[in-house]
Amino acid sequence: MFTTALAQRDNTQVGALPLDLFVAIETLKQELNAVILAHYYQEPDIQDIADFIGDSLQLAKAAANTNADVIVFAGVHFMAETAKILNPDKLVLLPDLDAGCSLADSCPPDEFAAFKAAHPDHLVVSYINCSAEIKAMSDIICTSSNAVKIVQQIPAEQPIIFAPDRNLGRYVMQQTGREMLLWQGSCIVHETFSEKKIVQLKITHPQAEVIAHPECEEPVLFHANYIGSTAALLKHCQQSSAQEFIVATEPGIIHQMQKAAPDKTFIPAPPTNNCNCNECPFMRLNTLEKLYLAMSNRTPEINMSEDTRLAASLPIQRMLEMSI
Repeated sequence: MFTTALAQRDNTQVGALPLDLFVAIETLKQELNAVILAHYYQEPDIQDIADFIGDSLQLAKAAANTNADVIVFAGVHFMAETAKILNPDKLVLLPDLDAGCSLADSCPPDEFAAFKAAHPDHLVVSYINCSAEIKAMSDIICTSSNAVKIVQQIPAEQPIIFAPDRNLGRYVMQQTGREMLLWQGSCIVHETFSEKKIVQLKITHPQAEVIAHPECEEPVLFHANYIGSTAALLKHCQQSSAQEFIVATEPGIIHQMQKAAPDKTFIPAPPTNNCNCNECPFMRLNTLEKLYLAMSNRTPEINMSEDTRLAASLPIQRMLEMSI
């Protein structure tokens, strides 16, 4: 997997950063046989150096299919965990272990176990934005790209628990006509958008389309011309005849939108106050410097118990099979 020289390298020594991080990272990629997977919400420099950029479903598929020995996951903790679940024999690195997720944190495993036990006849469908422990208690994993498709495949008479995002769960219920028992979790970014400010933007930009992620709250979705996953929003803005878009999701995606449609204008949907709360504070913990150091030192590494990994892998595999 690694050359002897690499294996003997002191992975606690940081040293000075190279002058050209892009070149240094490319060199390390070749030495380690590494692949860099990055979410659309990462900073532009990380997106530009990544081998693959995607939303949660795309990244899960990329992780499942990689031939690399090392997976460097520029995203948040649950995403890197998913890569490790699918690749137990590979080294999975996360540039900053504190890059967590407010949505995943809103579903503590012990509380969810009690909730599940109180409804033993329910099938558990969990959004991929959850911890490995929650995945291990689930029957099927979904993403915002495939949640509607997956729920539609479940027999109508089967009761469903949907966790952890109540907003995505409500949207799926509306799209499928299915009643589901929702865990009351949410994402701090997607709940911060101001309906009032979006309406004001629509007045200022009357030709702009509002495009929104289904994790947004219902009043924001009410004003949306198009609702979809991060990847779906990117695809829509390329295909739409509109020239202006008000983007109600984490604004990191706008970097790819501008690259894909440079002649169009993208306006981040504003939060309720004057902060940068529409930027995910966890996603932004990763930096190009931390990514280089993670590869150079081969740490921080993602690990979990084999029992948890095996239990969590089953619902992920079901998701991949049902998403074909």
